[in-house]
Amino acid sequence: MRKATDAAAHPGGRPRRTGPRHDPTGVRAAYETFLGTGEPPAGVDPLVAASWRRSLRSGVDPDAPHAAAPLGRDQLADYRQGHPLAPAMPVVRELVVDAAADDGLVVAVSDETGRLLWVEGSRGLRGTVERVGFVEGAVWREESVGTNAPGTALATRRAVQVIGAEHYSRPVQELSCAAAPIHDLATGRVLGVLDVTGGPAAASNVVLSLVRATVATVERELAARAAAGVRAGPDASLSGAAPDLVVLGRPTLRTVRGVQPLSLRHAEILLLLAEHPGGLGADELAVLLHPGELSDVTVRAEVSRLRRVVGPLLADSRPYRLARPLRTDAGDVREALGRGDVRTAAGRYAPLLPRSGAPGVEALRAELAAEVRAAVLASHDLAALDAWVRGVDGADDHAAWTRLLAVAAPGSPHAVRAGAHVALLDAELS
Repeated sequence: MRKATDAAAHPGGRPRRTGPRHDPTGVRAAYETFLGTGEPPAGVDPLVAASWRRSLRSGVDPDAPHAAAPLGRDQLADYRQGHPLAPAMPVVRELVVDAAADDGLVVAVSDETGRLLWVEGSRGLRGTVERVGFVEGAVWREESVGTNAPGTALATRRAVQVIGAEHYSRPVQELSCAAAPIHDLATGRVLGVLDVTGGPAAASNVVLSLVRATVATVERELAARAAAGVRAGPDASLSGAAPDLVVLGRPTLRTVRGVQPLSLRHAEILLLLAEHPGGLGADELAVLLHPGELSDVTVRAEVSRLRRVVGPLLADSRPYRLARPLRTDAGDVREALGRGDVRTAAGRYAPLLPRSGAPGVEALRAELAAEVRAAVLASHDLAALDAWVRGVDGADDHAAWTRLLAVAAPGSPHAVRAGAHVALLDAELS
């Protein structure tokens, strides 16, 4: 990493020109002006200026930021063992931690609330960051410590770089950092943030590019594990044969020829036919597939293209119907609910074809979400509640977080996490 950083800083052996962000004196002057007037001067990066305003509104003390008290060692160990990002840590260590340690940098991975789960890298720099509270188990959100790369990446849902005096907290202004959110590719939900923190090297474009590339690799690794049926946590393992049609993740169809990806339109048609075993006419499919007008000719063309993909799975008949029952992962969730297994249902649930705007699919999506949520809220199952709030539908579900807080043992990682979310949601509502 060091050679790449030096090359970026001095291409062709000559120093790189410095813009406003790389002028420490100018940034510090702008920062002090903002604290005195509340208005960021011209020349401040717009992303940083917006973060300064949020930090000011949150009442962050620029001289004494207050990161939330870290979890105890045992609580943290239990919490991160079951976190969805735990399986990706070998990838993070291989791609960035070892190189960061050699360059005097620290790598941190947080959860979706800003709690630092892993802080690794340079031993010397870890001593420096620990003095400002950047430690495993602490929460680094903008609301607590002001502008910082992991907290601002979480607030903006984008990759960011915060250089020196761009930090809102003065004790952190000798550091620079680059961070990017890590997403679940199937649902779009933010799982956490990857951050690299250090001295001048962390301000380079190379480090920001490395963070982005590592996040992309981590997201692909987690997606591959999910596709293979590998899930984090002791209660999330899937059992039994895989469904024929996947509609709660990336659309795929399992046939005797193997597993093949599907276009969104083909997944919509197969799902609707699976839900209507008696068959659907072209006019009925048109209404279910499109919120406006869709001609019968267009529907017949789509079905013809689908037939070339799935072959004999589509019966040669009118109305259109499947030649055999098609098991879907959405049906598996409903079956689990039917037998009272809320934990399995919540663990397997994800939004149904979330990118689809087809009216028939939207109705099925809303119905399944409502059924799972009602069952989860009525249960006393900690694992079911935890699975629901980790999903995109439950991430901002105040009732579910409150229920989790009531069910979890006081002081446990689940209770601490639920309490933090309830407080954040209460603050947003106030």
